[in-house]
Amino acid sequence: MERIAINAVVQAFEVLKKQKYHIIGSHSAVKKCYWVHKALTEKMFCYKAKFYGIESHRCIQFSPAILWCWNYCLHCWRYRSRGGAWFQFPDIVDDPRFLVEMAVKEHRRTVSGYRKYPNVDKRMYEESLNPKHVAISLTGEPTLYPRLSELIREFHRRGLTTFLVTRGVRPEVLANLDEEPTQLYVSLEAYNSESYTKFNNPVSDNLWRKTLETLEILPSFSAPTVIRITLIKSFNMHKEAVESWAKLLKIAQPTFIEVKAYMHIGASITRLSRSDMPSHTEVKSIATLLAEKLGYNLVSESIPSRVVLLSTLDKPIIRYGNPPITWSDVDIGDENSGEYGNLNEAP
Repeated sequence: MERIAINAVVQAFEVLKKQKYHIIGSHSAVKKCYWVHKALTEKMFCYKAKFYGIESHRCIQFSPAILWCWNYCLHCWRYRSRGGAWFQFPDIVDDPRFLVEMAVKEHRRTVSGYRKYPNVDKRMYEESLNPKHVAISLTGEPTLYPRLSELIREFHRRGLTTFLVTRGVRPEVLANLDEEPTQLYVSLEAYNSESYTKFNNPVSDNLWRKTLETLEILPSFSAPTVIRITLIKSFNMHKEAVESWAKLLKIAQPTFIEVKAYMHIGASITRLSRSDMPSHTEVKSIATLLAEKLGYNLVSESIPSRVVLLSTLDKPIIRYGNPPITWSDVDIGDENSGEYGNLNEAP
């Protein structure tokens, strides 16, 4: 990279470190998830625990591309600098085995302080030191990392499940994965090309077309697939969006659909207002409309995270761990007890 680009990366890394990112190598990081703390201190679990059996305290929040993304989405709460060529991934990339080893090491570092934390269950603390899941998301676009298949395979070799979260901008990468993730997520807010340009601010004019190509290939995956739709009141909570999504979802045929509220947190508060965050009741209303149009079942919800789960399944038969919560369990806490209600992460 040129000197100016290197300086920009160094400056960005310093910002991320202050935000408690644990930098790995030249382009990756781990950060302790809010729900790791909640699980260890209050035995409250992430909605992914309820929906898919993820054990929150044993889940690594990881990205192999922390600064590199092809979108500048208005609702993104992560740190993003518009300076530098963040769409161009570094020419020299870190080895997947190194990244996996360091991801596990840094996750253990993030939870090590809970050993003497008041009221922490000793068994859960010991389990947290041996992670079982990794969310390949956190920040940035993971499909920009050119050795993604090897990375997924290495996590699997270590006995971890993988949740790959993408904006779907590189269908050619997804179509050619030698090793599929345990579960594949595609995030969606826009409902047509115009709304995508307005809200997701792509670096290229062809990224909506790429997103559509990703939706078209989803039925070819043997792994369970998820479309996550984020609702923003001033942007996409209307009839046109719902009808457009219904058409797209019929093409994608995902195993699961998550309909989730935008959360007014992080950097997004400089671009969107508090009134853009829908209530759980409003989220459920849109989810119900989509379920009716698609013939999906409304199978579960997490009120603290303001998210509703739709599926073609009628029973929670896909489970990746054994947390003490499943589809039909009543949530602990209201819609202000989750990500939005508790903004200050524990040390």
